[in-house]
Amino acid sequence: IFSLQVKKLGIVALSNALPQDITCLAADRMLMFASYDNILHAFARNKEVVHTYDGHKARIHLLQPFGDHIISVDIDNVLIVWNIQSEEEYLQVDFDKATFAISAILHPSTYLNKILLGSEQGSLQLWNIRSNKLLYSFPGWRLAVTTLQQAPAVDVVAIGLVSGHIIVHNIKFDETLMKFQQDWGPITVISFRTDGHPVMAAGSPVGHIALWDLEEKKLLCQMQDAHSTAIAGMSFVPGEPLLITNAADNAIRVWIFDGPGGTGRILRSRMGHSAPPTKIRYYGQNGEQILSAGQDGTLQSFSTVHEKFNKSLGRGSINKKKSKKKGLKLDTMALPPITAFASEVAHQSDWDSIVACHQGYITCTTWNYQKTCMGAHKLKPEEFNEHKPIDICATAVDITSCGNFAVIGLSTGELDMYNMQSGIHRGRYGKERAHEGAIRGVAVDGLNQLIITAGSEGLIKFWKFKTKDLVYSTELSSSPSGILLHRDSGILGVAFDDFSISVLDIETRKIVRTFSGHHGRINDMTFSPDGRWLVTSSMDCTIKTWDLPSGCLIDCFLVDSAAVSLTMSPTGDFLASAHVDDLGIYLWSNRSLYSLVSLRPLPADYEPSLVTHPSTCPVQDMDMVGDEETCDEMIEYVSPEQLEEQLVTLSSLPESRWKNLLSLDVIKKKNKPREPPKVPKSAPFFIPTVPGLIPRYIAPEEENDTQSKVVNLGVLAQKSDFYIHLEEALSSNEYTAPLNLLKSLGPSNIEIELRGLAPEGGGSMDVMLSFLKMIGTMLNKKYNFELAQAYLALFLKLHLKILSSEPNLLEEISRLSVQLEETWIHLRTLFNQSLCVLTYMKSALL
Repeated sequence: IFSLQVKKLGIVALSNALPQDITCLAADRMLMFASYDNILHAFARNKEVVHTYDGHKARIHLLQPFGDHIISVDIDNVLIVWNIQSEEEYLQVDFDKATFAISAILHPSTYLNKILLGSEQGSLQLWNIRSNKLLYSFPGWRLAVTTLQQAPAVDVVAIGLVSGHIIVHNIKFDETLMKFQQDWGPITVISFRTDGHPVMAAGSPVGHIALWDLEEKKLLCQMQDAHSTAIAGMSFVPGEPLLITNAADNAIRVWIFDGPGGTGRILRSRMGHSAPPTKIRYYGQNGEQILSAGQDGTLQSFSTVHEKFNKSLGRGSINKKKSKKKGLKLDTMALPPITAFASEVAHQSDWDSIVACHQGYITCTTWNYQKTCMGAHKLKPEEFNEHKPIDICATAVDITSCGNFAVIGLSTGELDMYNMQSGIHRGRYGKERAHEGAIRGVAVDGLNQLIITAGSEGLIKFWKFKTKDLVYSTELSSSPSGILLHRDSGILGVAFDDFSISVLDIETRKIVRTFSGHHGRINDMTFSPDGRWLVTSSMDCTIKTWDLPSGCLIDCFLVDSAAVSLTMSPTGDFLASAHVDDLGIYLWSNRSLYSLVSLRPLPADYEPSLVTHPSTCPVQDMDMVGDEETCDEMIEYVSPEQLEEQLVTLSSLPESRWKNLLSLDVIKKKNKPREPPKVPKSAPFFIPTVPGLIPRYIAPEEENDTQSKVVNLGVLAQKSDFYIHLEEALSSNEYTAPLNLLKSLGPSNIEIELRGLAPEGGGSMDVMLSFLKMIGTMLNKKYNFELAQAYLALFLKLHLKILSSEPNLLEEISRLSVQLEETWIHLRTLFNQSLCVLTYMKSALL
């Protein structure tokens, strides 16, 4: 249920979805009531269901809010009064369908506890709900009552009849005040103006609205073709000259009555397709607009950002001036529905940017997106200007990436090129015709070098764009049903009549991939923006995603109704689909952009699960749960510390941990704060003096601190964890623990640990030898290579004097030097080779 704002017709709120189509709708000041089949729901805050009323045995077709109660009537003629809060039945009344079949219900204003019922037999009854009594029966006019509406005056009710009569009746005295008649069939809905003008509006099944002047008792004006189908709902805004109407043509309109003659004009409207869309394509490269062509003959643009950017380009017409004069109902100039179209945003501000071909029609039309209307040109071969062919029609169309030319293929195999700016015919491909059979698809590459066409005889042909010469022709295994070109990567998707799909490289002109698995006619295809995925839809109600690099099926799901058209966003975030007998366009989110999705190939016996169409209701179905479990079970790849022992492996530590170890003394000197100013000692209040004849002040005592501040670390130092691990590694020869501990420390702590290895720092020669062996182990295994260099450099800087006087340490140092030199020579050779190859490639290819 959409809640709209009258001022801009913007969506204020959107309720959760119900399991089936809503058949009846009503509202009071607090709640909204909606029914499907025999179930009635109450919505609070325009969103969630708060009450459910289940008691009818048949489909509900009438609703009437009634204070703290809600009245519902089903098609079996059972009337139930429900208590809204307790959800209990307050009253149930069964009527005999033969004598009184309820067709309308109304609560007359100021009539306490009373409702007025209209019947298909023409009679009316006034009931007291509280006492469950029939107060009065109106004989009626022997014609079925279709609608009842309260007039602004008390006791006065407007009654719409199936014959087109409108009776304004006083139910207090049972008197008919006035009577009107419309010639458009039964009265569907009635509404009264309440802004001071005595006007009554009445709707009809053909989409016309009549406005009646209640003072003059005559027809004020007619609003013909307000909608293309029967007026389903109509209501004047209280106290304002605004009329809101809606119909089955999927449109809601707001009319304002501010002009002379009492007629209304459209103030604002919201509309979609009145018939299911047949072809959808994203427009532009921002992924915000979707062009949609429907069976109603209109071309519309829907925004994926906000509904205020939606716009309709109108309906195709042979002669727009004559169409406006004749109106929608009598329009013989209207073109058939669009079967295929192509668009390009280049030069869209200069001339038309969309070209479309129509069902069973040879003429192709151009459309202007910025002006939101049909363009000025109608493209068809010159030989058909005088007479219209019967069995020839346009079947395929494409527009170049520059937006200058349109290429149109006909059912006779002819291929023509037209200029989009002038509409002039620029040539034909082939001597007489491009193909022997009907052209099933046409595509132009991104550089205007090649045109690829597919014919029903089973041939794909490559043509030079400028010279119009045939370059290459290849025969296919089956007759193609359609083609789709991904211009950036130069790959062509071909769908066949045997339900298989092939991918052809237009550079090598060879088939590189073949997919099979659909069990029905392939309706549409779309590529992902990077050209890695091909998404296809078929009449077997499946939507499949094929991974082109691996040549495998990576995703497949089943929908309720087959998707007739697919298009993927240029940004890769959404997949849009249009379905059989469905007015909406559905958006599917690309989960690989924001979550971990398995792209493993599906098995050959994979059974796709049924997925419900996307909706506004956050319903979690079993399919989504299964997909999430699959993702959780996926084993994430964890990279090992070292791929192979022959490879030099660096650590994943940031540079700040090891790069500046040799410059720590400089960094500390720079960061050392200046000595703060000393605060002078405060003078005592009474200055002490020396006793004697001459008064003298006592000199201040000088603090003599003769105690040394140098601490003997060898006496007080305690063994650190790193020191203990190095001692243990002497016997076990396992240096993983001390290395991990050292990697977890910061630069300052690393320097403290290495200083503490020397004897004057509380260490020993054995621990220093153990540290050098740890470095040797790192160089042998060739991992944490940069850490070994940094730690060894700092160790040599701190303990160079001690190392020169100890033969055991010198022997270990010389062994490390040989290892370092061999490793570095090997690395330098690899670096030089790579640089030579890179320099050659840069100089040779430029």
